[in-house]
Amino acid sequence: MPKIAVGLLIMALLSLALGVFTQGQLGHAPLVAAAVLFIVGLIAWVLGRRIKFDPQLR
Repeated sequence: MPKIAVGLLIMALLSLALGVFTQGQLGHAPLVAAAVLFIVGLIAWVLGRRIKFDPQLR
């Protein structure tokens, strides 16, 4: 898993925890940020996967 994808997913979890533990004092901003970071992290994970190619297929 690429380092950028891991960082984005960790930030999404931290933002989700902030949104849950502040009990709505900050509005919906942390939850929206968590959703956006999670989606971007998944995209980074999918794009960062390396496809191993074996040129000697038998």
